[in-house]
Amino acid sequence: MKIIVTGGAGFIGGNYVLLMVKKHPEDTIICVDALTYAGNMETLEAVKDAPNFKFVKADIADREAMDKLFAEEKPDVVINFAAESHVDRSITNPELFLQTNIIGTGVLLDACRKYGITRYHQVSTDEVYGDLPLDRPDLFFTEETPLHTSSPYSASKASSDLLVLAYYRTYGLPVTISRCSNNYGPYHFPEKLIPLMIANALNDKPLPVYGKGDNVRDWLYVEDHCIAIDMIIRNGKVGEVYNIGGHNERTNLEVVKTIIRELGKSEDLIRFVEDRAGHDRRYAIDPTKIKNELGWEPTTTFDEGIKMTIKWYLDNKTWWENILSGEYANYYDKMYGEKL
Repeated sequence: MKIIVTGGAGFIGGNYVLLMVKKHPEDTIICVDALTYAGNMETLEAVKDAPNFKFVKADIADREAMDKLFAEEKPDVVINFAAESHVDRSITNPELFLQTNIIGTGVLLDACRKYGITRYHQVSTDEVYGDLPLDRPDLFFTEETPLHTSSPYSASKASSDLLVLAYYRTYGLPVTISRCSNNYGPYHFPEKLIPLMIANALNDKPLPVYGKGDNVRDWLYVEDHCIAIDMIIRNGKVGEVYNIGGHNERTNLEVVKTIIRELGKSEDLIRFVEDRAGHDRRYAIDPTKIKNELGWEPTTTFDEGIKMTIKWYLDNKTWWENILSGEYANYYDKMYGEKL
């Protein structure tokens, strides 16, 4: 197959590209990324010379660029990881999220209709469901949970999900959607909770924790997520939504304290800060559907995954230190400047 992976220089998309280029050498992976602040070509270093890998710098909201790409490549499958995803940024600049997450999705769907694809897959989030009460650990998000968004980010993702399903119903476009819980693992951009805490702790900087740190997230190791998406695009039922969860619920404070212990640092580094506006209390996914239909289950516990993640950040300091210094933004020009 020829697979377009949008947002493939980001965190989850990058991990997907790295895994699939090696796992499916018979497939051609075309990575498309606008290389905004969170896109990093250094993430793709291991596969940049692979014969079944190609990189295209383009914005999914650029209709002319997407039309040209689809006309030239004639993909079989499109997997849309491309998204603005940081809740805090969506609160300060909602318009950017509407442009990428909604308009960009619409542009991709139109290209898929025009050029014909066997599957369009939308990578979404459990945040479209809103949140669950902290005092009801028996409640979980299922695929039938009503959408109830809290932030401009989650509202933009819910909007794009509805657009995808509308193209399925109206035009018969073969689509699937996955909604995942919080991912963590290698190549995670250092503005997010786990990599931020690792980087700050290593540098003995304060560890900012919203509110009391009692917000609960269901953590999913990124490779488990990538394997689930691969199963969905190959064997998932068209028109269906699949929830992908890790069965690894932790409060934010528990996560931070785990990182502190693993790094041998002091809890005195923790600083409780003013809570985020509209901060969701608890996310928890019931992944029964994908287990029953496709046989997927997470294989990485949080205790295992966090150790592997911390080790990766210790072993790959250059990657995240380049981000913190701003040097990573120059990588594309260094690698491709003379070739363009």
